[in-house]
Amino acid sequence: MNQTAVILTLLIAYLVLNLVVGIIASRSGGKSGSFLKEYFIGGRTMGGLVLAMTLVATYTSASSFLGGPGLSASWGLTQSWVAAVQIGTAFLTLGVLGKKLAIVSRKIGAVTITDYLRARYQSPIVVVLCSICLVVFFITQMVAQFIGGATLMQTVTGLPYWAGLLLFAGIVVVYTAVGGFKAVVATDTVQGIIMTIGTFLLLFFVIKAGGGMGNIVSFLDANNPGWDLFGKGVYGAETASLQPGYLISFWVLVGVGVLGLPQTAVRSMGFKDTQSMHRAMMYGTIVVGILMIGMHFAGALTLPLLPEGGLGSTDAVIPYVVLNYMPAWAAGLFLAAPLAAVMSTVSSLLILASATIIKEVLVNYIWKKPETDSEETGHSDRTLDAENKEEAKALPDQNSHAQILPKISFGLTLVLGMIAFIIALSPPDIIVWINLFAMGGLEATFFWPLIGGLYWKKGNAACCIGSIICGVATYVFFNQVKILPFNIHEIVAGLLVGGIVYFLIGLIMNREPSEEVLKKCF
Repeated sequence: MNQTAVILTLLIAYLVLNLVVGIIASRSGGKSGSFLKEYFIGGRTMGGLVLAMTLVATYTSASSFLGGPGLSASWGLTQSWVAAVQIGTAFLTLGVLGKKLAIVSRKIGAVTITDYLRARYQSPIVVVLCSICLVVFFITQMVAQFIGGATLMQTVTGLPYWAGLLLFAGIVVVYTAVGGFKAVVATDTVQGIIMTIGTFLLLFFVIKAGGGMGNIVSFLDANNPGWDLFGKGVYGAETASLQPGYLISFWVLVGVGVLGLPQTAVRSMGFKDTQSMHRAMMYGTIVVGILMIGMHFAGALTLPLLPEGGLGSTDAVIPYVVLNYMPAWAAGLFLAAPLAAVMSTVSSLLILASATIIKEVLVNYIWKKPETDSEETGHSDRTLDAENKEEAKALPDQNSHAQILPKISFGLTLVLGMIAFIIALSPPDIIVWINLFAMGGLEATFFWPLIGGLYWKKGNAACCIGSIICGVATYVFFNQVKILPFNIHEIVAGLLVGGIVYFLIGLIMNREPSEEVLKKCF
């Protein structure tokens, strides 16, 4: 069996494994009695390891294994300054959002981020704005992941682009639609393990193919003298320069800004207890560190292995090295890692987009679910177990629609996946920038409504609406009109303007939340 056949067999086997794991996971464990809670948040049963892995798998994407390390080949280790800040993302997300959002979501029976925003701001305009931005940027991000997965399949197996896209997209959409949140987190755990193994495999074979670290360093010193942590990199001297504006911008985008990503924030609603959260903070930090630093370091070491004159795209660097310098079995295992990153990101985006549309359009506006939130009888520092018991009153299924809700959820998830699939059939170039654009758009939308809502009592609907409109408009404007100085990324302007508007409106209005909001959210 030749190399291509071995790799294709391993990748197809991996895809099928995820399908089986997802379906089995969706049928395992106890039932909460609520389809919405089971399908969209997994009954809030995640332990520490599963929570850590689903956070890692959701946060990482095709750009973590293809785009970013590919840039490191020419930029050198300067790209590691961007990668390093991502190590603390799991710790930061759970530390800032974790327990507080978990307690509030149980009190109000929330299964989506927009559920929380509706209860906190009590404004349909806020919910509609957030839902529109979520679906638009999620589809954009899914398209980026689909392009990455299909390009990978095309490059390493020789399959036509459309066939590779259909193969992996079809499987991830099906297991997400059938299995819901439980299928997503179960496959995320498998994918997190595969990504970690793949990182070590790439490092080992790159160093081996380069003749050892001594030979690689000597080659880089002679041919790319700006490859170290404080250099510029010959092939990207201007773009990759260590200007403070550039570094600070990306530290915001892929560091602090991840607090505004709804697909990671929703994980704070789904863990079992405080101990699980604490374990996930530790496990997640270790795994993200291995993936981010390991992949970008390996990328910087690949330059001696590339053909003279380089490749046409930085996205092709890692696949080229894998195919030419790794044995077939190792290549197949490694290439499952970026495929895992793509699948985990897509499945998380799909399930949350589906949940948002169903809850905000169908359940809360068409079916008009009655208010059933429970009465607060304790204190805000009660255990999560106590909040779990209270939630049983807060999230009943509507009996008259219980039979058709699973079918609607399944169908909507399929439709959203098909939309992203159709757009990805005619792909734009450079995955990493498409992914980062969608990521920044989500942060500009959700960062201040989430952080301000959780920690500032004077935040209100007007603050939220103003912040979203001004923040997203600023972000999109500077994304299209590149006039910011010092290589400052547009996310800095978007978050800065959004934050100023949020707090300025709150201070001017100087209004405390209602007793109902205080009871539910503080």
